[in-house]
Amino acid sequence: MAAEALLKGKSILLVDDEVDVLDILQEEILAACPTCFVDRAQTFDQAREFLRVYSYDLVVLDIMGVRGFDLLKEAVGRKFPVVMLTAHALTPEALRQSIELGARAYLPKEEMSRIVPFLEDVLRYENLPGWQRLLDKLGGFFNVRFGTDWQQQDAKFWRDFQEKLKNQ
Repeated sequence: MAAEALLKGKSILLVDDEVDVLDILQEEILAACPTCFVDRAQTFDQAREFLRVYSYDLVVLDIMGVRGFDLLKEAVGRKFPVVMLTAHALTPEALRQSIELGARAYLPKEEMSRIVPFLEDVLRYENLPGWQRLLDKLGGFFNVRFGTDWQQQDAKFWRDFQEKLKNQ
């Protein structure tokens, strides 16, 4: 019940243009913590309105279909911790952009069934330690998906980012 304790009473916004994705995310979160309050948005405009009107402990954003990076900027501007979730924009470039724009995590939709531990990490760890944990957990997945040399395509960014992680 560690998830219950960390997520207890938290307000979470889920944004995806696919209803089935929203259903799975909500089911996973509420199964771990029935006391969470979950808002759902399927469009950019609906999500933007939620972000402007309400306060959230966590925001989970799809990248494609809802202009996720634009929503990320708004959510980070309001100091909401954001988890990016994607299938179609699962690229090293989108991962880098997520980091640069202030997301706290970047997850493939293949990991939706394990969303709760990732959300717990976002709540438990500050930005850089959280990224280190995420890269430790998903590094193998990224290597398989992107190729083992994926960080070499943007070597300076990843070298600088790894240095930041070491010096946290």
